Amino acid sequence: MAMKTLNLILIVISFFTYTQSIQNSSANIKKISDTTKVIQLNTQAFRSRLINPDITISEANKALKLALKINYINGIAESYRVIGVGNSYKNSIDAAIENYLNALSYFKRNKNLEGEAKVYNNIGNLYRDIDYNKSLENFEKSLKIATKLNIKDLVAGLNLNIGTAYQQRKNYSKALTYYRESLSMFESLENKIGIIQSHQNLGVLYLNLRDFRSAEDHLIEALKKSKEEKLNNSIAAINLTLSSVHIAQSEFEEAEKTIEEGLKYAELLDDSKLVRNYTLTSFELESKRKNYFKALTYLRKAYREDSAKFVNNISDKISLLESQHIQLEKQKENELTIAKQKNTQLFLWASIAIAIMAFFVIFLLIKIVRKSAENNRELSRLNLEISKQKDDLDMINQNLEEIIEDRTRDIKIKNKKLSEYSSHLSHQIRSPVATLKGLMLLEKDDLIEKNELVEQIGKCIYDLDDKIMNINENLNNPNKSSLIGED
Repeated sequence: MAMKTLNLILIVISFFTYTQSIQNSSANIKKISDTTKVIQLNTQAFRSRLINPDITISEANKALKLALKINYINGIAESYRVIGVGNSYKNSIDAAIENYLNALSYFKRNKNLEGEAKVYNNIGNLYRDIDYNKSLENFEKSLKIATKLNIKDLVAGLNLNIGTAYQQRKNYSKALTYYRESLSMFESLENKIGIIQSHQNLGVLYLNLRDFRSAEDHLIEALKKSKEEKLNNSIAAINLTLSSVHIAQSEFEEAEKTIEEGLKYAELLDDSKLVRNYTLTSFELESKRKNYFKALTYLRKAYREDSAKFVNNISDKISLLESQHIQLEKQKENELTIAKQKNTQLFLWASIAIAIMAFFVIFLLIKIVRKSAENNRELSRLNLEISKQKDDLDMINQNLEEIIEDRTRDIKIKNKKLSEYSSHLSHQIRSPVATLKGLMLLEKDDLIEKNELVEQIGKCIYDLDDKIMNINENLNNPNKSSLIGED
């Protein structure tokens, strides 16, 4: 009886063990399936960055939600990174840096060096237009890891980004070296997007070097390939540079067409920074055309957009500060899940890292607000300067018209006086000259005495002198009546 009872207990235990094993197996299969889905969502989201950044952010958020659910750390980190990339392409710098720092934190905890290298590259791109030294510092960190792991695509991309950093410092020779190396690597890897970006950056570089033909060749090649791949963001950015090339060569009609096409893509992407840059390029075009009124219209539009953007940025900063607490709370919940597998000391260091990141984000926000304020002040100054120059030109034109009118009037008066002088000279002088001529004829025929001849000649001379003096006095005295009719 005891043996039967023992066998029954063993059968029950075996059944429950088998059932639990099946359940664990099903859970593992489900987790693997969800992990694959997270990877697919992030991959698709990243590919959409040059087509529509909103799709990138939306798909990466789906991946993040699923990754958090299954506690897939690499998936969480990559989702944050891709969301940051999407925000970067939308020029939402604050949201981008927040997501990059979250991604970096998760990659470091999971000791994922490739992920860290990608995030350092992304942060370097974010700093590229703000702080040259920090940009290069992050690119070099990324390059060191990528070279060690032999990640060729990332190394090629880093060469491109480092070249751009040098171009920002106007070190064009170094920039050209990195760009050529990058293009060569992307071509060997058959990386279409990398090839497009290399041609695009070479176009910008040659524009800065004023080698317009080379710049145009590279930009047209990049534009052609971007249209083939339907990369809306790249098309908008390339057209912006290409329009500057056309303006520099005074190809105004071509520049206008390029601006029109690029602006459509910028508006389609809802990229406020690109739209503003097209407004400023239109200002540049109309200024070079000497269509100053239209140019001023574009400048005012850009100024209004900057002012509105500044107000919106302030609102966004406040909203971001308010949401940071919520974000930090969510992250603490995620860290509690991770802390089950790690000791208390690791959790403490993670909390410190998050606090440092929060201070870093606040520092960046303050810096960006100050930069926006400086830009607005500069635009206001330029607007006032243009208005003052216009007023000065109007005043100069008015003064020139008055001077020309006065000089014309003076010339007419002098011409009239000269005409009168000529007329009166011939009229008034004729009588004394005729008398002299008669006296000479009388003397020739010995019909007049020598003394009388001398006396008459003297009278003629005095008469002639009086008449000439009288004519000069009347011509030089505008208050006297005209000489016409006087004898």
